[in-house]
Amino acid sequence: MSRNDIEHQLRELIPRLRRFAYWLTRDVHEADDLVQSTLERALTKWSMRREEASLKSWLFTILYRHFLAEKRRKARYWGLLNKFRYEEPEYWPSAEDEAATQGMLAAFNHLSQDQRGLLLLIVIEGFSYQEAAAMLNVPIGTVMSRLSRARKAMHHLCQGDVPQVTLRVMK
Repeated sequence: MSRNDIEHQLRELIPRLRRFAYWLTRDVHEADDLVQSTLERALTKWSMRREEASLKSWLFTILYRHFLAEKRRKARYWGLLNKFRYEEPEYWPSAEDEAATQGMLAAFNHLSQDQRGLLLLIVIEGFSYQEAAAMLNVPIGTVMSRLSRARKAMHHLCQGDVPQVTLRVMK
């Protein structure tokens, strides 16, 4: 077979190889890579090809075996990666934890806006008393006393003590 005949046969088989590769991989880019690898391997191993064998069946065999080898290689690679991956243990909050969290949020909503803001700054955001005092433009002692009252109010609200609103009688 002449070189021109071989090139012509290869060109005619490329669309069929692509279709088969796409059917195997279900990805256009992977299919093109697979066809390219197949043709490269066929050209480098051309001297090992049996003359009586069909070029079409030889190329499809190379493509399929290369696909299987890549699939096994990827499975080994991902298997090794999964061994090194740190997984958080699955945690599903219990109904008790969920109820406690909802109660805490409800209690937090009952606080005054100043108390909520101060708790957010210091407890959640981690600002120091000095930084919070500078942000709120109040003395540090005021921050400390307001924070103490906010924590005490949260404690009482979480225990189920709803503060009674007292009205002053005006004469």
